[in-house]
Amino acid sequence: MPVMKGLLAPQNTFLDTIATRFDGTHSNFILANAQVSKGFPIVYCSDGFCELTGFARTEVMQKCCSCKFLYGTETNEQIILHIDKTLEEKKEFKGEIMFYKKNGNVFWCLLDIVPIKNEKGDVVLFLASFKDITDTKVKIAQDDKREEKHKGRVKTGSHFSSARIRSRTVLYQISGHLHSREKKNKIKINKNVFGDPPALPEYKVADAKKSKFILLHYSTFKAGWDWLILLATFYVAVTVPYNVCFIGDDDLTRSTTVSDIAVEILFIIDIIFNFRTTYVSKSGQVIFEARLICIHYVTTWFIIDLIAALPFDLLYAFNVSVVSLVHLLKTVRLLRLLRLLQKMDRYSQHSTVVLTLLMSMFALLAHWMACIWYVIGKKEMEANSFTWDIGWLHELGKRLESPYSGRNSSAGPSIRSVYIASLYFTLSSLTSVGFGNVSANTDAEKIFSICTMLIGALMHALVFGNVTAIIQRMYSRWSLYHTRTKDLKDFIRVHHLPQQLKQRMLEYFQTTWSVNNGIDANELLKDFPDELRSDITMHLNKEILQLSLFESASRGCLRSLSLHIKTSFCAPGEYLLRQGDALQAIFFVCSGSMEVLKDGMVLAILEDIKIIEQDITNSVRR
Repeated sequence: MPVMKGLLAPQNTFLDTIATRFDGTHSNFILANAQVSKGFPIVYCSDGFCELTGFARTEVMQKCCSCKFLYGTETNEQIILHIDKTLEEKKEFKGEIMFYKKNGNVFWCLLDIVPIKNEKGDVVLFLASFKDITDTKVKIAQDDKREEKHKGRVKTGSHFSSARIRSRTVLYQISGHLHSREKKNKIKINKNVFGDPPALPEYKVADAKKSKFILLHYSTFKAGWDWLILLATFYVAVTVPYNVCFIGDDDLTRSTTVSDIAVEILFIIDIIFNFRTTYVSKSGQVIFEARLICIHYVTTWFIIDLIAALPFDLLYAFNVSVVSLVHLLKTVRLLRLLRLLQKMDRYSQHSTVVLTLLMSMFALLAHWMACIWYVIGKKEMEANSFTWDIGWLHELGKRLESPYSGRNSSAGPSIRSVYIASLYFTLSSLTSVGFGNVSANTDAEKIFSICTMLIGALMHALVFGNVTAIIQRMYSRWSLYHTRTKDLKDFIRVHHLPQQLKQRMLEYFQTTWSVNNGIDANELLKDFPDELRSDITMHLNKEILQLSLFESASRGCLRSLSLHIKTSFCAPGEYLLRQGDALQAIFFVCSGSMEVLKDGMVLAILEDIKIIEQDITNSVRR
């Protein structure tokens, strides 16, 4: 069953993890491409980094991840060399450095650079995190001055040791090693992000993950299930009106109890499946989230599906004798047919399926009207006196030599004969004006006959009009072939072409049609984007592009060449090139063989894919 699959955007699992861990906790970071050795350009810059440095995102992108644009006169050169060496060796760096904002203000920064690996173990990204520790450095300097005033210079290393301890404290706070009990409910960075290996998760792109309890709406299982529900819906549409009109309170209705209960179980299971089945949003995205799926289903088809799945037939299990009421309540299941109208566009690609469904709907309508036709005749017979015998049921009974006796409706023809006669009348009225052997006699019967004829006229326009269009579409390719053949013959006749040239034209046309079935690839692909068109043409011409001639060509060059490759066909005995012709292309023999002739002598036979150089001066014949 063809359905719209929707757009399934791939998700970057690494970026999702970074966004989650850094949200509201530490958002000053950049990502750089580690596979570009010259400069390791920045590929992503967070808003926090822009606020910290004063540079706009456009000013930062594609610059070196060592952030040379933040260096100044007081920036330590040894640290700069250490950063460059770390990046070249693709190792981790942790340290304090003095940076300059865009406005020239100085700030101390705790810099952490972490290499990111993909699933193959290759370093593909650098994650650089920036922490403003200017306030901490100022406080350390003030504390050191106080100590110097009171204790002199006895502890000469106090400044450096204190700074080292405080910087490590800040670093561990970033890495998530130091957690405060008062802030248990706040989001924290995983302790392994900037700590010892294993560091960050692998950088990779993966499809959006879904729960194993979520069904894809375009899966094979869901397609088969939809067909099963479709058959169950048609079963309900046929049996419910028949049981209501022809059988009524008869105990024979209990013979279908098992199948009816089975259909109810199918409808209940279908409701459960629909609560776990993906759908395509208005923007074309596939929705996997269970909550959104439930909301979408409850606000669309849930009420109709629930009414159709009510277990009326369970009343039989408790021997409740309310058969007529149950049958009338079960007619609400016909609302399930509205789901079929919703899914009609899914079948539009398959003409045979649409044709079958339209004819089934027409037969179903005739079945419903046959049931109504019988009810009208039965009610007319029950409402009138014993001597009343002008209804269509009385006429049918007389012809079948099984007349009705007074109010005894149990007499007369069998239910099978009555149903066949009713269906015969409705079908003849819907498709034509009827034949009169089963005719309307009373006012109610005539009114119903008029309505049937009007509906029949509408069905001719709706159903049979679509049937005609579908049949024409099924044979459109065959019709196009004959149309072009006739145009070709008319062209030959109008211009009085010789027989030999006529034969060559017809053979070429038939050969090309047998190969491409009349499909013009260039016309078909012209509406596709260049990227997709290039991929398609590369696949179509992959045998040619794999030749040694193109070994040194880049992929971009091959993609460009593939757009200019054209396929041509030569019928047996046709000349491809003659001596003296201007060459405007290079030809490749993709299938068959060609002969190189000179003065009627075969000099070479070209087979498979071989190059015919542009300096060939001989005639080439297939």
